[in-house]
Amino acid sequence: MQRILDLPAPEDTEALARAIAPGLGAGDLVALSGGLGAGKSLFARALIARRLAALGRSEDIPSPSFTLVQTYDLGAVELWHADLYRLGTIDEIAELGLEDAFGSAICLVEWAERLGPALPSRRIGLTLDFVADGDGRRATLTAAGGGWDWLAGTLAEMERA
Repeated sequence: MQRILDLPAPEDTEALARAIAPGLGAGDLVALSGGLGAGKSLFARALIARRLAALGRSEDIPSPSFTLVQTYDLGAVELWHADLYRLGTIDEIAELGLEDAFGSAICLVEWAERLGPALPSRRIGLTLDFVADGDGRRATLTAAGGGWDWLAGTLAEMERA
């Protein structure tokens, strides 16, 4: 499944993240790509905030730019937020524990293309591109592998809102 969405304002990027957040479970990966400032971190923070809010929690959601990984305990599942912009070598992925997390946690990975051959084939890929006018973005969302049946309905509902 592939969908292209126009996101005219940053709030629309956040709305997309909040819409997708409840459907994610253990072993799900959202692989985020796009240039610097395209909205990858904005998307990730909104998704994490939505999952925390569902548990009645509000926390500071720091960027993992320097730590590379931040984890959040969501009760039944962990959520891993990784920013691979500063990843030195592909060998660091094993050191971070990401390969194990891909099977057991919800994973949000910024600069996911840096995973190379370690990028799981089952994933939601989200590429955010700048548009010519203003603060808008064009989102290309691709669901690969099985288990994403809920996503089309979620996106359709979001577009109607």
